[in-house]
Amino acid sequence: MDDAQHSSRRVAVNLSEGFGERLLGELLDRAHEMPPQLIAPLVAEEIHRIGGRDVSIFLQDYEQTQLVPLPGRGLVVGSAFPIDGSKAGDAFLRKTVVEDVQSDGVRMYLPLLDGSDEVGVMGLTLDLVEENDRRLLRRLAGLVADLVVTKHAYTDRFFQARRRMPMSLSAEVQWSLLPPLSMDTPQVAIAGILEPAYDVAGDSLDYALNDDILNMAVIDAMGHGLNASLLATLAVSAYRHARRQDVGLERLYAFMDRAIDEQFGPDQFVTAQMMQLHVGTGHLDWVNAGHPSPLLIRGHRVIERLDSPGTLPVGFGGASPLVSSVQLNRGDQVLFYTDGLVEEHRLGGEQFGEDRLIETVEQVSPLNRGVQALVRSLSQTLKRERGGVTSDDATLLLVEWRGGTADHLAEVDF
Repeated sequence: MDDAQHSSRRVAVNLSEGFGERLLGELLDRAHEMPPQLIAPLVAEEIHRIGGRDVSIFLQDYEQTQLVPLPGRGLVVGSAFPIDGSKAGDAFLRKTVVEDVQSDGVRMYLPLLDGSDEVGVMGLTLDLVEENDRRLLRRLAGLVADLVVTKHAYTDRFFQARRRMPMSLSAEVQWSLLPPLSMDTPQVAIAGILEPAYDVAGDSLDYALNDDILNMAVIDAMGHGLNASLLATLAVSAYRHARRQDVGLERLYAFMDRAIDEQFGPDQFVTAQMMQLHVGTGHLDWVNAGHPSPLLIRGHRVIERLDSPGTLPVGFGGASPLVSSVQLNRGDQVLFYTDGLVEEHRLGGEQFGEDRLIETVEQVSPLNRGVQALVRSLSQTLKRERGGVTSDDATLLLVEWRGGTADHLAEVDF
């Protein structure tokens, strides 16, 4: 078929630029070369063009308890909102638009979603909200989230806005290593949290979804302070290096073990769990190198401790890892955690312990929708139960297997 015949059969499509496309397109076109400090006034200007006012951008703080305002020309910078118990927090937790009818208009809070990670919330006020406004603003919020994530690599201002107190050097190192702390897809969801957020040193986590395999790791480097963070940095870097060669858990463990042994010697080590979840089938494999057993949660109940043969901590040198497996049901959740969570002593001297952790999981789970909300709530509840004490690093990583397929997201439907 020649070009003329092909053109004659092409379906006629109206490619003229409408108002909504022009609004979003101008934002995207100008953002490419724009320095980070001009993103705020550009977003405010675009919202003013559709009749919006009092524009604010809120980012989640490091402890995942507050939504803190991002300073910037054209933005309204007020007080932080608690994530729990506020309209902005509802939008954040539920990943949906929240409309608050007020005497002078409708205050809208739109979640800022970069992919499936929640960046924060955008707030604005309209005199009247119609369905076209909602559609356009949802798309605008998605673009704003992408801009915030893209531009944050070029400035410290977004990091500074998220901080509610000074951060230690060791914590600075750890936060620079972390992936987004949540991911939500039709097949699988994952969320994590580290404590204490501003002074964490030896704990870390990592994950990557490579086609049909979700790779995950939780590590706890021995010691405290900067040395522990450097040990954790090598462990995570070695894990990523091996993972990106698409190796199995045995070779992945061996590579990490050798890297830490050669650099630090046998006197320093890292406890770890490395996991691979086949998102199409729900088959989970893992190596447990010195961590507490993960908990299998089904129907808001902890139905099983996933005990497995122990493997030597990473860095002792020469160990052969023991791989364990389990078949998950759709909707199952698996909670991985480090020992700092259960070895903390409650007020009065009693160790917190695994039994109390299980009770807390079963108490909190029915009250929360989604893995990110559950991890946040679980972390805060556990902290209260421990009397607010966190003398050691503590990490939670929760994964939920949903099964099915995400292929429909790649289909264009007009």
